[in-house]
Amino acid sequence: MTATSPAPSGSPSTVRRPGEPALGVLGLGAPAADPADASPHTFPDGGTWRTEIPSVEGPEALRVVLEESARLDVPVHRISQGSGIWMLSDSEITDMAEGCAERGVELCLFTGPRGSWDTGASFRSGSGGAGLRARGHDALAGCVEDALRASELGVGCLLVADEGVLWTLHRLRARGVLPAGTTFKVSALIGPVNPASYSVFEQLGADSVNVPSDLTLTHLTEIRRVSAAPMDLYIEAPDDLGGYVRMYEAAELIRRGAPLYLKFGLSRAPGIYPYGAHLRDVALETARERVRRGRLVLDLLARHGAAGNMSPLGSRLPGTLRRFPAQ
Repeated sequence: MTATSPAPSGSPSTVRRPGEPALGVLGLGAPAADPADASPHTFPDGGTWRTEIPSVEGPEALRVVLEESARLDVPVHRISQGSGIWMLSDSEITDMAEGCAERGVELCLFTGPRGSWDTGASFRSGSGGAGLRARGHDALAGCVEDALRASELGVGCLLVADEGVLWTLHRLRARGVLPAGTTFKVSALIGPVNPASYSVFEQLGADSVNVPSDLTLTHLTEIRRVSAAPMDLYIEAPDDLGGYVRMYEAAELIRRGAPLYLKFGLSRAPGIYPYGAHLRDVALETARERVRRGRLVLDLLARHGAAGNMSPLGSRLPGTLRRFPAQ
């Protein structure tokens, strides 16, 4: 990756909030940040934030992202895919793994069958049924098959949308069936919304957890009081996850949620899962625009004096986390 790391920032007191000091002149300034709200945690390299470009659906989209990130000087720590490992050929997976390895970028691919593409109708009911979880033994087995195949092809990060799949893969990792350095990322599709559930995902084996993008700043602080597991959060969420745009909160999201992956999603964009060549144009254009959105967020952080403490490029491990005993 040829991108330049942001320059270190000063102390939290030097970070300028949006609109300050102009609002202060009018007597409308915000109260000083409470140090007790700040997360006490970091990544093992000392950084407080990393970046992720999501929905990169194949080798061609990956090349677009890598080229655009170099052109716009957007540092990228992780690239993730949403359609699933089973929607990629061996050569496509190998191509993506090698392309990311050359740039020191972590590649995260989604494991197998989940509720939205299953034969059950409950997902489409008013209640949403069991949601995106893997239904039955066969769906669980498909996720395990995906994980083993991707690992053999050089993929070191796996995305999951089911607690049972996560626990199963963690146990396989603990037994050496999956490499010890494999990391597991919990999807926003089942993201926890309270401190207790977040802690449970950590102990089930999660190495990063994507929380819903509508959590408040107070919610993030509450989570950080019980768990140090890295958090993933869409700074701009796709429409099916709410379409929220939280660019002006980026600095405070980092302060409250560190260690945090800033995910550069895209609202008002067509859905592309499961991806195929019939969706090529929109997949490539939205991949390019996600990188541009990342540049906007990084520029905003820089203007506010909050661009420091980014993890070094190439960093991927989460540090020591709490786990249930894996038997």
